[in-house]
Amino acid sequence: MSDPEAVARAVREETAKVLIGNEEVVDGLTVALLTRSHVLLEGVPGVAKTTTANLFARATGLDYNRVQMTPDVLPADVTGTHVYREATGEFDLQKGPVFANVVVADEINRATPKTQSALLEAMQERRVTIEGDTHDLPDPFAVIATQNPIEMEGTFDLPEAQRDRFQLRFVVGLPDRDTESELLDRFDADPDLGPEAVEQVVTPEEIVDAREAVRDVFVSDAVKGYILDLVAGTRESPDTEHGASPRAAIAFLNAAKARAAIDDREYVIPDDVKALAGPVLAHRLVLSTDAELGDVSPSEVVSEVVASIAPPGGEGPGTATDAGSDGDADGTGTEAVGDGGDPVGDGA
Repeated sequence: MSDPEAVARAVREETAKVLIGNEEVVDGLTVALLTRSHVLLEGVPGVAKTTTANLFARATGLDYNRVQMTPDVLPADVTGTHVYREATGEFDLQKGPVFANVVVADEINRATPKTQSALLEAMQERRVTIEGDTHDLPDPFAVIATQNPIEMEGTFDLPEAQRDRFQLRFVVGLPDRDTESELLDRFDADPDLGPEAVEQVVTPEEIVDAREAVRDVFVSDAVKGYILDLVAGTRESPDTEHGASPRAAIAFLNAAKARAAIDDREYVIPDDVKALAGPVLAHRLVLSTDAELGDVSPSEVVSEVVASIAPPGGEGPGTATDAGSDGDADGTGTEAVGDGGDPVGDGA
């Protein structure tokens, strides 16, 4: 089981033993894992953000560490430090929780900017520097950060450089009544149900093979142009002070390839791009003063950009819902493909 679709399906089905209603987030975590990237989960308390990360790590068989971010957490508490051993008279490296395959930075915006910055090198370079010595991090390595959008007292907004290092952001919303009813029934039948119910269903070797398959996914020039048009649209929007960066365009391309692969396709279609526009772009935007005063959200800006730009092979601009709902993984719309299901553009 080394193809991305099989990996994603196995992880989705295994986490569903405990998790209800967050399949899009699980798929998003798989996309990030297969593209060596990181994810930001945003939502009110109690919607299983941390549990989702824990379940994902268990299903993939990856080492998992969780750091509860608070104002008194220091950078060394994340990366590690040298500890003096009286028995030997030497300093030994005490590795911090960042030395794991999956690192959950819980409520990351409660940590001070200095501590937040301790993750910058880890997220970009996959290594950390401790007292002048550089140490490589495990592979695979992914940071899954969570934050609460409603309780802002005592928090520190993530700087743009930090947000730009998250490939995807998902808003984990409240479940609908049917989903919550199923949740109550499941925990009524088994009050002790938890992450321990989930078993490893893929191996690190299978993850590496799936990554290689993602790299081979074909992206036509027309679809690449569509990605560039959407990124440029965020920069040209009157509601933004700063739009998406070139790093965002690369993240967009990689995420679209992974989404195509877990859908068992060897090529990217415009719907992959539209569905990922919200999760890839919204958290990277810096809004203009007028937009902030007008209560315009970054997700609304992305939706407007998607609605204004015609996808390749389409008859006109997309719709606002094509960008996904406030950072959700799934979008709507008709797949824009050529005859016989081929990808749009030259070379198909």
